Amino acid sequence: MADKTGIDPGLGNLAEVDRLVHEPARLMILMVLYTVEFADFTFLATITKLTDGNLSSHLSKLESAGYVEIEKGYDGKKPRTRIRLTEVGRKAVDAYRTTMSQALQHLAD
Repeated sequence: MADKTGIDPGLGNLAEVDRLVHEPARLMILMVLYTVEFADFTFLATITKLTDGNLSSHLSKLESAGYVEIEKGYDGKKPRTRIRLTEVGRKAVDAYRTTMSQALQHLAD
């Protein structure tokens, strides 16, 4: 049911959705990280089917927002990049999920 502005309150929540999370590639990254303690760069690239450059760009944006932490190191002489979802990132995903669920629920009503 619409309010005085003509916008359904459930759909109006979509205007507040976190666009950083909503972008499909970043949403895939965050969904994977939500389910694991950490993931390495190669695993994320493989599972999301993103190129290394594209994945790196999206991870930089997520890191700048404080949604992920990136740890670079070595396994012996081989470089290793591990990524984990921060508590801020986890809350952003939870808020996104709530907003989208509410909007979809209004479609069912």
